Amino acid sequence: MRYEAPTTSSEAAALLAAETGEAFVLAGGTDLLVRMKNLMVEPELVVDVKRIDAMRSIEATTDGGFRIGAAVPGIEVGEHEALGRAWPGVVEAVQLIGSDQIQGRCTIAGNVCNASPAADTTPALIAADAQVEIVGPKGRRTLPVASVATGPGKTSLAKGELVEAILLPPRPAHSGDAYLRFTPRTEMDIAVVGAAVSLTLKDGVITAARVALGAIAPTAIEVEAAAAAIIGSKLDDGAIAALVAACSAACKPIDDKRGTIEYRTEVAGVLAKRAAMIAFERAGGSR
Repeated sequence: MRYEAPTTSSEAAALLAAETGEAFVLAGGTDLLVRMKNLMVEPELVVDVKRIDAMRSIEATTDGGFRIGAAVPGIEVGEHEALGRAWPGVVEAVQLIGSDQIQGRCTIAGNVCNASPAADTTPALIAADAQVEIVGPKGRRTLPVASVATGPGKTSLAKGELVEAILLPPRPAHSGDAYLRFTPRTEMDIAVVGAAVSLTLKDGVITAARVALGAIAPTAIEVEAAAAAIIGSKLDDGAIAALVAACSAACKPIDDKRGTIEYRTEVAGVLAKRAAMIAFERAGGSR
């Protein structure tokens, strides 16, 4: 196995593109190193991106959004006050990854690119309309977070491409977001169901919304019907009931030791309701 630690994203992309065997990006390593230790993967090349300056910082963008480098650990995301004020739901999702020790290493980009259906950050980022900034042999491109995972453990990134940063849009006035998940344990567990809601108000009425669910399909999904159900409302009981129904209808989960199809379908609606109520309150709404 070769280990490389480039100092630029273009150098990292070139290394990945030139490798004929299995190549992996090492950001936090909280997933990759475990898989290597268990002989689940045997890389020919590991490209450590933690020395790339463009991947190591959280920056406010000129339009009022945020750029989160792909190698920024979860603990730094949680401690960033401006980011926490603007996108508390996204930060909540990041803080749910693993233990305190894991938070010192794990990254948002790694969580997204592992392409687990139960990834915590992916639904929150989809609800936030976030994008990934990708560098590859053919240059740069951006892609909605919702388009990164194509199935369990699979992504749409081409050979030689890697994520340099997560891009969060500017937060409109009178907006709020929230992410909730259900797990059998409070920590060190993966989501049985995850739900994220982001919404904007005008005069107390929801004028825009995005709803996303995780762990209920092969990839995290945006539920447009659920968002449509609450737009134009003050999150009254009828709107909430329609939101719950839309989320349950969108579920295509599996039966496994963590939960049945029926259970996940039921919980998805419950979590979406609770997340919507939290986001609504954060936006300044009153029911």
